[in-house]
Amino acid sequence: MSTVNLDEILEFAVEIAHQAGKAITEGSETRFKNAAGFDEKKNTADLVTETDQNTEKLVYEAIQKRYPDHQFIGEESWAAGKQAKLTDAPTWIIDPIDGTTNFVKGFPFVCISIGFVYKSEPVIGVIFAPFLGYLYAAKKGGGAYMTSPLHPERRSLPLVQPPPLPSFKQALIAFEWGSDRSKEVMAQKTRTFERLTGDPASGVEGGEMALGVRSIGSAALNFAHVASGSLDVYWEIGCWAWDVCAGMVIAKEAGCAVVGSKAHAQNAVSSSWPPVVSPEVLTGRKYLVVRAIGDKEGKVDADAQKRIIQTFYQAVDEWDPK
Repeated sequence: MSTVNLDEILEFAVEIAHQAGKAITEGSETRFKNAAGFDEKKNTADLVTETDQNTEKLVYEAIQKRYPDHQFIGEESWAAGKQAKLTDAPTWIIDPIDGTTNFVKGFPFVCISIGFVYKSEPVIGVIFAPFLGYLYAAKKGGGAYMTSPLHPERRSLPLVQPPPLPSFKQALIAFEWGSDRSKEVMAQKTRTFERLTGDPASGVEGGEMALGVRSIGSAALNFAHVASGSLDVYWEIGCWAWDVCAGMVIAKEAGCAVVGSKAHAQNAVSSSWPPVVSPEVLTGRKYLVVRAIGDKEGKVDADAQKRIIQTFYQAVDEWDPK
């Protein structure tokens, strides 16, 4: 990291996250004063708003002014045709509003997600949820922290000593319905959801009967909640790098295990631990994150993380996203 100052970049990312958060809340006020000012796509699970574009522009201009030689990948600029490739150059990967459906509906789980990649590795992550006032941040090798209105001081993640997770049946998991509601994909999703949550004693073949399920509508905040320890597992197929880049850094620095596809997970479980977030995982659109799990002595239990990953993927029907 000799050519970039990660401490400086992290503080700058936090600063622009707060600026973006103000733009998001102001856009929300406009949204409810003039609902006609927002465009809808084919369904309410995939909405693009004017605030998305304005927020990304604000962040992009701030980065260009401070770091004119850095590359930029943003959800809105990508959608507009500026599809930059990930290289070894210092690169910002931004989702201006993660949880756009939540934003449109006034559900407060909305955030700006700011990731920074150096030499193809995610090394800085900042997630700010302005309606909640929650900020999550991390840098490679420096740990992860959270601030909130009730606790404005920086608190390390996870928020408590990682407790054990003896069984998948005690896991609180998160997954999302996603924007692809085609018949084929929905059949695979529902089979997977049934196995993850169903009771094998009642005849659910392969049922793992997880303790509970949450679906909050934001990939970045799902990652953040696993990092904080309030969720045990999050899985999704179909996200993009800007949805997960910041969350990956925060999760890994909080002791979480982050893997991609079934094949990647299988290789990771049999290799050195914790698994590396390679460019292929970052852009692979298949993600599974498991919280830091403690053993009886409070140390991170790598074997427990591996068991949860293996159990989870035994229940999953995997498909390639469009």
